[in-house]
Amino acid sequence: MAPPTRIGLAGLAVMGQNLALNIAEKGFPISVYNRTTSKVDETVERAKQEGDLALFGFHDPESFVQSIQKPRVIIMLVKAGAPVDQTIKTLSAYMEKGDCIIDGGNEWYENTERREKEMSGLGLLYLGMGVSGGEEGARNGPSLMPGGSFEAYKYIEDILLKVAAQVSDSGPCVTYIGKGGSGNFVKMVHNGIEYGDMQLIAEAYDVLKSVGKLSNEELRSVFSEWNRGELLSFLIEITADIFGIKDDKGEGYLVDKVLDKTGMKGTGKWTVQQAADLSVAAPTIAASLDSRFLSGLKEERVEAAKVFKSGGFGDILTDQTVDKAKLIDDVRQALYASKICSYAQGMNLIRAKSIKKGWDLKLGELARIWKGGCIIRAIFLDRIKKAYDRNPDLANLLVDPEFAKEIIDRQSAWRRVVCLAINSGISTPGMSSSLAYFDTYRRERVPANLVQAQRDYFGAHTYERVDMEGSFHTEWFKIAKQLKN
Repeated sequence: MAPPTRIGLAGLAVMGQNLALNIAEKGFPISVYNRTTSKVDETVERAKQEGDLALFGFHDPESFVQSIQKPRVIIMLVKAGAPVDQTIKTLSAYMEKGDCIIDGGNEWYENTERREKEMSGLGLLYLGMGVSGGEEGARNGPSLMPGGSFEAYKYIEDILLKVAAQVSDSGPCVTYIGKGGSGNFVKMVHNGIEYGDMQLIAEAYDVLKSVGKLSNEELRSVFSEWNRGELLSFLIEITADIFGIKDDKGEGYLVDKVLDKTGMKGTGKWTVQQAADLSVAAPTIAASLDSRFLSGLKEERVEAAKVFKSGGFGDILTDQTVDKAKLIDDVRQALYASKICSYAQGMNLIRAKSIKKGWDLKLGELARIWKGGCIIRAIFLDRIKKAYDRNPDLANLLVDPEFAKEIIDRQSAWRRVVCLAINSGISTPGMSSSLAYFDTYRRERVPANLVQAQRDYFGAHTYERVDMEGSFHTEWFKIAKQLKN
């Protein structure tokens, strides 16, 4: 009989396998289990090949649970929703008081809070842990966002600190996020920011390709160049890589053969729904979601293109010649400024939820653990961390003195790119809504006074005044009628 292992992992799809191998490689013997037993054997085989790692496979839940040292800690990486409840039921039957279950999937935060309550009824501890970084991150160092029982976090802290991505100047990309479902919530918003980031990069590509007529080779070199400066990030790096890859099934480049129809798993949608629930403006993230919905209407778009071609609408409405070098520089600045708005919206959403739930989340610490391992990792996050270090109560990233100066320096380029896109008939919803967000936020007075007047006119909703206290109602209809006579 092998000595008990330090930890267990159930659910051996891509993420589960890679995380299990990562844990074993960091020196923690691990037991693994999967309902489909072929996955167990496959993982054991990989552990042998990847350095004879201390990974032990089990085909039945009971012997799997019994093989782990007490208090037992088991990470689940299974599909969100019903499969999680099913796995908990299977495993908890053999677990004892004080043992702990960790859900590493993209779960809706309220489900985690429900399960934490149910588990504590059985004397078990529970954590909901966001894991970001895809299969590469899971294998070599992800960004980890554990929330829930602090006691459970303490059980496993030594493992997480080693398994997480390591950033030389700021340490392991893991921290105890907070109570309840806060780990899942933070991971959800991380994914929403990721939607915004990807959309903004796609728009930069569209403007450069459609208006600037850059070839894939030129795009590759532009994005590689950007990845050496302020935009240095995982998403910019992989974008540069994508432009360099030739089609293995035909002529030309692979990116041009990929269907323009985006899939999604739901975390972006949840982010926008939460923003609406909390009355937090998140237009850049919402625009990225709308763009995915519209991309799904491929057949309708093909027909619409035919309808509008006859009206003189090609794909591009202008034939103006552009100064390529100037355009590239403008687009870089517009992308950076838009990105600040997207992250500002995500951080404001996290803060609003934290206040409502009493989670006491540390925004600067979140920026720190996103610096490595995760999909939105970027040098830019260091600036965000420093902004919150300077002022933990910062109302909005836009008004941090450093970010404010960066936006002021870039706003002319940003406006030029959005105008050029509009005049060329190319949609840049992410950049445009980021700009609209900035322009609304920086204005002392906006036209909401008229909207309030309208609401009071037709629904007697009352309004406040700029010059005296209190709520007022005016009989607009009667006065207007008298004026017409």
